[in-house]
Amino acid sequence: MAWLCLLMILSTCQTTWAFDTRSESKLSNLTRVLLESARDPEFFGWLKWIRRRIHEYPELAFEEDNTSQLIKSELDSLGVEYSWPFAKTGVVGSIGSGLQPWFGLRADMDALPIQEMVEWEHKSKNNGKMHACGHDAHVAMLLGAAKLLERMKDELKGTVKLVFQPGEESYGGAYHMLKEGALDNFQGIFGLHVAPEIPVGTVSSRPGPMLAASGRFIATINGKGGHAARPQDTRDPVLAASFSILALQQIVSRETDPLDAMVVSVSFVEAGQAGNVIPETVRFGGSIRSLTTEGLVFLQQRVKQIVEMQAAVHQCTASLDFMEEKMRPYPSTVNDEAMYEHAKQVGEALLGESNVLLAPMTMGAEDFSFYSQKMKAAFFFIGTKNEAVRSVKRLHSPYFVIDEEVLPIGAAFHAAVAIAYLDGHAMDTQ
Repeated sequence: MAWLCLLMILSTCQTTWAFDTRSESKLSNLTRVLLESARDPEFFGWLKWIRRRIHEYPELAFEEDNTSQLIKSELDSLGVEYSWPFAKTGVVGSIGSGLQPWFGLRADMDALPIQEMVEWEHKSKNNGKMHACGHDAHVAMLLGAAKLLERMKDELKGTVKLVFQPGEESYGGAYHMLKEGALDNFQGIFGLHVAPEIPVGTVSSRPGPMLAASGRFIATINGKGGHAARPQDTRDPVLAASFSILALQQIVSRETDPLDAMVVSVSFVEAGQAGNVIPETVRFGGSIRSLTTEGLVFLQQRVKQIVEMQAAVHQCTASLDFMEEKMRPYPSTVNDEAMYEHAKQVGEALLGESNVLLAPMTMGAEDFSFYSQKMKAAFFFIGTKNEAVRSVKRLHSPYFVIDEEVLPIGAAFHAAVAIAYLDGHAMDTQ
């Protein structure tokens, strides 16, 4: 009965979902039916099975072979066509007419090199690897959306593209998906990320800049080693590195506008091991972040200049590696304002206006930002916080837990955003 209601809602659409207030009742009906369908016990059980299966066998960036195989198997069972591989393990499914507009829904697949400390039936079976950032839930929610969308594919006014992406954790999988043409000709894209800071049943985002641009650096300072009793015979790289690290802290405190958020963090230092020997080489590195992509470029330039100059002052030499091939810097995640408003309105219809929150800007980074540079994009957080099931730990914690009640909400939100976008775009072009 729920599916019959859904088809009737879609078949009578005459106005734009996202921007025409006359469609509010239809959008409310659509989201209600989608959420009820996703919360059906059999459907919900399948979502949990998907998420738990992926959680048990986490795979790191560009190694998501088993996860990719599971996705393909489930798409096959749903009758969803897909292309594979992109960026080694990426999968792009397609539901609808195949005609424009093409609208993307994205889920990342990779896990983290973290040892899970949560004792439960579905604990990670891959030692030293864990889905501590919720990507297992992201995949389950997008497969759930695929199941909802496939059942009414003939009513879609265009094509929904399901983007299952590898390597989000520091390796820029989104960049490689774009480079290989996986998202060519997309008009827009929507992404969700679980958030343990906000309760289950809420979502949050903001228009414009949302997450920081981020990059890594490794500095190597070479001097002349020697015995600690005769420092005059050496060119001490430890001293040069120490002055460099202190000088880097002045970039943000003295060279940038206090209202422009930037961060320079040195997170490791490697030098010699003997207490009576001055080493020949010191390596140190960390991360740089800015709420604008231009700010990140500025930080890269200044880090390089400062380290090289401090090395020269101490009669050493320095080299900088910004790891642009292996761990490509991420641009700032910027939500298109119209796409944000569209997804916000869908979220309000799905969960209620009071449960769609304005997210603060943060210095965290996401490679969804590469998509937001190329097309109209909206990125939302979806709440997983629930004290009753201990889903309160932050992302990347070995004690990270999610409340699986988020799964049907995410599936319905994905599907509703896509349906509404296609309907609205189709009406705009008539």
